[in-house]
Amino acid sequence: MAQGAARASLARLQRPITIAGGGLAGLSLAIALRLRGVDVTVLEAGHYPRHRVCGEFISGVTEETLRALGIADVFDDARRHVTLAWHDRGRCFFNDKLPHPALGVSRFLLDDRLCEKFIALGGELRAGTRARPEAAEGFVWAAGRRPRPGRWIGLKAHVRMTTNSDLEMHSGSNGYAGLAGVEDGWTNVCGLFLLDRDVSAKGADLLPAYLDAGGNTRLAAAIRAAHWREGSFSSVAGFELGAQPAAPGLLCLGDAQSMIPPFTGNGMSMAFQAAERALDPLCAWSAGRMSWRETRAVIQHRLRKGFRRRLLTAALLHRALLHSGMRSALGSLAQSGMLPLRPLLPLVR
Repeated sequence: MAQGAARASLARLQRPITIAGGGLAGLSLAIALRLRGVDVTVLEAGHYPRHRVCGEFISGVTEETLRALGIADVFDDARRHVTLAWHDRGRCFFNDKLPHPALGVSRFLLDDRLCEKFIALGGELRAGTRARPEAAEGFVWAAGRRPRPGRWIGLKAHVRMTTNSDLEMHSGSNGYAGLAGVEDGWTNVCGLFLLDRDVSAKGADLLPAYLDAGGNTRLAAAIRAAHWREGSFSSVAGFELGAQPAAPGLLCLGDAQSMIPPFTGNGMSMAFQAAERALDPLCAWSAGRMSWRETRAVIQHRLRKGFRRRLLTAALLHRALLHSGMRSALGSLAQSGMLPLRPLLPLVR
């Protein structure tokens, strides 16, 4: 009786937290906070399940991080990807194996599972609720990128097609696309391209049209001929990569804080790592052991320190992938077996 009363008293003393955005960073943080007894409300503009523009494989996050967030079991049946290949305009330059398997799972399935887990833990989810950024105590902005003028367009779809490697990257003159297997035999095709007003296609035709424009005609033809998963085509524009502009007084996580170029395969992992870095300070604030100003400062410092090197390295490599001369040099290194993938990989992790 006394212990129950003590727990009830502690719960009353804890301050609640509101998270705007029910994506990877928002939901994984919400689950971890609920497991520690914090009252959490998640405001999500959309509804589950839903398709998102995403590479849909997880590389670089540790089992310890997933366990700390309480979500390791969500990936028990995820596909394990080991082999990878790099193609440039239809020609395969490079094959290798990852030092650690990547986890393949669609956002359609993953977000839904995380949502169900959060609700089962007693969290409050308000789907169909579009939040506004506000510099308020206990308010975390994890609602993805804040729209801004940008040069990029992201396109994604699930198709039925055969690949020769678990993970494939197809680079071209206007960007690149990644192929990764997810559940039920689907292959996620996700591309990042420079916006091109001369590409006149509409809707789902945009994905093969941008591949064609960049010289990946063989892949474009294979995708056009493939069976597409209904409703899986997604697109997003109006963003820039790298660290995002700071919003005074606002605590930002996930894509709202930084967006790593997708060729690294580290975007989903960064969302989970950001949630882990924010967890302890937010618990301390909820329990009244830290001020909100101090909490924001600690989390922002952890995010900058943890992500600075990989964002800088990824930005440099991203420019190289889009420069024809540098891309040719990288291709020559790959063909000769001298591409230093294993030394480079930790730099973007």
